[in-house]
Order: sequence, then structure tokens, then C-alpha cells
Amino acid sequence: MQVPNFNNVLEAKIRIEPLIHHTTVHTSNIINEITGCSLFFKCENFQRAGAFKFRGASNAVFALSSEEAERGVATHSSGNHAQALALAAKLRGIPSYVVMPNNSKKVKIDAVQSYGAKIIFCEPTLASREETLEKVVEETNAVFIHPYNNPFVISGQGTAALELINQIEQLDYIITPVGGGGLLSGTLLTINTLSKNTKVIGAEPEGADDAKKSLQTGAIVPSINPKTIADGLLTSLGTITFEIIKNYVYDIITVSDEAIIKAMRLIWERMKIIVEPSSAITLGLLLEKKIDLKNQRIGLILSGGNVDLDHLPW
Repeated sequence: MQVPNFNNVLEAKIRIEPLIHHTTVHTSNIINEITGCSLFFKCENFQRAGAFKFRGASNAVFALSSEEAERGVATHSSGNHAQALALAAKLRGIPSYVVMPNNSKKVKIDAVQSYGAKIIFCEPTLASREETLEKVVEETNAVFIHPYNNPFVISGQGTAALELINQIEQLDYIITPVGGGGLLSGTLLTINTLSKNTKVIGAEPEGADDAKKSLQTGAIVPSINPKTIADGLLTSLGTITFEIIKNYVYDIITVSDEAIIKAMRLIWERMKIIVEPSSAITLGLLLEKKIDLKNQRIGLILSGGNVDLDHLPW
């Protein structure tokens, strides 16, 4: 698969313009005081389907030819990409098939069903997800839309940073979560072209630190038995996302689950904004102070807000 570039992000912006929410940027004086930084929270938790994933999924779905689209789309996902793809397919009027682990959160299963996707459950292992998906694609002839290792998905995710730097000028840093690397690599395509003085950092859970290890070794290190509360950041990097990340990222910094929960609670209490742990990790990175970013202007991408309200981490 071809590695996308910034022109593809611009194409994605035009394609998904009528479909997405242009999300707001929020600030908090109290959180600025706590961290010693000027923070700008890009609220992708307010995006359609509750996460930034809708940008990439809608770009990939609406980029399909009419012949491809007729076959429908398929993916494997435990949450936000599943919801995003199901909604994008519904908007295009085509079928969608989603392979989900049988331990997926009920809130995410309900959302995927509400958008009209057919859910096929599997065992909660990557091997089972991939095997089940293979069967589904064989039976339905649907087009597989990878959750992150897809040029159209990556380009779509890059539109969040494009909006952010048009909303807030002269950012010293942008921090995004990193799981499979779709959001981080899309952000890098945009920032490396339009705002070269802005450094991009990936925030990764300590218990799922495969991206940091991949960066250190120069080859993709698989995510094996990751343990973190940030359930959206469990996957390994993809071949395309890694190619972009290793060339342009400033750093990947790991964050403890304790700091993630503290940050999530702080955002809920002080900003009255519902975010999931995978979002709160960006603020968690600053609370742990593993890197000195005092007095810097920092954009934090709050990636999503799909939380199971019956099982909050506190």
C-alpha cells in the first residue's frame, strides 16, 4: 500500500467536509495552572460516532468507487473504528460487517448495531479477529477497511490537526494518543508540511509500549498481551503508520494508567467534558512530567468520548 502525503489530507478534507463535525477547541485555566502550560484541547470526543475515527472511516468509505461500494465494507474493531465505519457505510447507503471481540464493551456494541452494521463476534485475540474477518470478506466480498493501516484512513485522521492549527496558531507541541498510529501519522503528515516548528509527540500507555519500542529498534515490535485501561490503544503499529511515524515524530512517551485515570477525572471535573481513557492519556503525559514542557503552547487531541458509564475507572 502506498504511503499517503499531505495532498491526500487536503483531498480528504474536501471529501469529508459535508459529513464530519468541525470540532471545537477548549481551554481550562485551572489545568493550565496545574501543568504550567497553555493547553488547547481539540475535542474529537464531540465528533460524529464519538471519536476522531469517523474522519478516516468516512474518507475511506466515500473514496470507494461505486462498484466497490456496492460490495459493502468490513473491518475488525473493538470499538471506535467499528462505530465510525458503520456510520459512514450507513451514510453512503451500503452494508457494513464488523468483527468484534466477544468481550467488547456493551456501549460500543450497542452503538455499532444502532448504525445498522452486522456484527460477527470472535475470540478476543488478534488471530481470531483476522481469521473471522477473512471468512466474512470471503462470504460477502466486502471491501476490508483497516482501522489504521490504510492510506485513506490516515489521510482522514490528518484533518483533525489541519483544523487545529487553523483554530490555534503557533503551537509549540501537539500531543496525540498512539495505538495503531492512524491519528499520530495523519497528524504528522499535516504538521510536517504546514507547521514545521511544531513538534508532535505520541502518548502511549506504559502497559502497551510497542510503538516506543518500535521507534527505538527501528522495526515494528508487536503488541503482545498489552495491559492498560486505555482500551483504544492496544494495537501494534501498521507498516504505513510506522513509516510515517519513524520519519517525523519528535518522541513517543509512555504514561501510567494511574496518570491516565487522574487526567480523565480532571477533564471530567474541571472541564465538564466526557472523554475516554485513550483520550485522557495526552493530559496524563503532562501530569507525569516525564518531559519538561513548561510554558509551552500545546495542542492536545482528545481522541474520543465513548465510555461505558457503568464501569468508570474510579
